[in-house]
Amino acid sequence: MKKKSWGYITLGLFVGAVLGSLFGSMLGWILPEGVVKDFFNLGVSFDIAGLVGNETGVIVIDLLIITLKFGLSITFNIASLIGLAAAYYFLRFFR
Repeated sequence: MKKKSWGYITLGLFVGAVLGSLFGSMLGWILPEGVVKDFFNLGVSFDIAGLVGNETGVIVIDLLIITLKFGLSITFNIASLIGLAAAYYFLRFFR
């Protein structure tokens, strides 16, 4: 039995999280206002601002000729976690 590479697993989990987030966004459009809609739209956001101590979440490197800006933000909600779980389940059967 072959072991799966870390890149394959990471890509599969990333795709599962993205598909779960898309599914949660579609549910947000379809569901009427209420507790269930709030439950699926509630998310926790992690960004690079907390790591570098600035408010904007963007790291700026000014080299006089060129300015580089880097930023990263990840938001998890219930639907993305369901997508991660489904991707983990399906990864067991492929390859």
